[in-house]
Amino acid sequence: MSACRVPRRLASHRRTALFAAGAALAALTLSACGEGTSGGSEQTQFVEGKDGVERVAKKDRRPAPELSGKTTRGEQLNVADYKGKVVVLNVWGSWCAPCIAEAPNFAKVANETKAKGVQFIGINTRDSRESQAVSFEEQHKAPYPSLFDPTGKLMLRFPKGSLNPQAIPSTIAVDRDGKIAARSIGPLGEDELRKMVQPLIDEK
Repeated sequence: MSACRVPRRLASHRRTALFAAGAALAALTLSACGEGTSGGSEQTQFVEGKDGVERVAKKDRRPAPELSGKTTRGEQLNVADYKGKVVVLNVWGSWCAPCIAEAPNFAKVANETKAKGVQFIGINTRDSRESQAVSFEEQHKAPYPSLFDPTGKLMLRFPKGSLNPQAIPSTIAVDRDGKIAARSIGPLGEDELRKMVQPLIDEK
């Protein structure tokens, strides 16, 4: 199953903010309709494996951007506070069929790996109301928080040429030093997700 298209109809009170994001956000939206493209020409060190996961050698990794704000439940969250843990960022929307399909896998692996120093964090995007996201989280028993990013601004903070999110869903793994280590575009199964995260758990 391929990555989602962004819904055509957005709530009118979000349109102004969406347009303010400019051409960069438009480019990201177009990319989200595809099967997943490379992260850009500036960083050539990352390699896509047979499992579809692109990885970066430890020496070539770049710092993750500042990602902070309110969660879907109105609490403040800063990804930087989890430095020292492996952080798995999942970009999703409640309207996105592949996100619905992969949600049970993320819940299961998040519970399995929590004691191993792994923190899952969602980035909810293109939902116009927090209640839509919360309903999704409750239905799929997501055991981790999600930043509420209705206009996609957080997605645009990833460095150009890095393993940035280019589709919905996208999953990005950040190592214990706060650096971008791996990316997968499109929905992930349980085993695929474990294989993405385990090498970072094992890193010394």
